[in-house]
Amino acid sequence: MIECFAIICAWIGEKDLALQQLAIATKVPGRFLSYGQLKLHPFWDPLRGDQRFEELVASLAPRP
Repeated sequence: MIECFAIICAWIGEKDLALQQLAIATKVPGRFLSYGQLKLHPFWDPLRGDQRFEELVASLAPRP
């Protein structure tokens, strides 16, 4: 539900709230959000370019 709420917030322009919810959602054990989903899915297009979003995505990137 947190992910869905974050998507809705992003769509309606509530970037701060969307990013706050994403930060929570990415820390939940067994989460469904992954690096690839945040990097590629168009749901997150309204947040692209926001430094906070880009840092969150980078923090989930696979490590070599």
